Amino acid sequence: MLTIEHLNLVVKDIDATLAFYQALAPHWRVRTKGRSDWHGTLRNWVHFGDDYQFLTFNDGGTGENRVLQGNTLGLSHFALSTNNLAATVTRLISAGFAPRTELNIEAHRQNIYFIDPNGYEVELVQYFSDIPAERNLTT
Repeated sequence: MLTIEHLNLVVKDIDATLAFYQALAPHWRVRTKGRSDWHGTLRNWVHFGDDYQFLTFNDGGTGENRVLQGNTLGLSHFALSTNNLAATVTRLISAGFAPRTELNIEAHRQNIYFIDPNGYEVELVQYFSDIPAERNLTT
């Protein structure tokens, strides 16, 4: 079995980024943090997650993220699954983050998209089946 252990994201502001992801995953914590030299640029970094998976945020990002409606190379989005999508969406909205899309409801899943403070698109999904063929079907 293969699982994703972490994603490493370059961000503009770690505190603004943490505000989004702490609302998204209140059970996660800052595991460790530090400062390092990245090819001649000093930058702060934070590992935010649990004991098994995490997101790495590295500050000092410049420019804009890719246009999500285009075909430019780069990250389109990443998805996180939750067992209570309604509560997750409520936490994000209460923290001041608006959904990018309407809630999409299908027979065996529902999902919605948000944009984090750095322009990364984050899909949130809740599954109602453990059967892979059902989870991946669209209505």
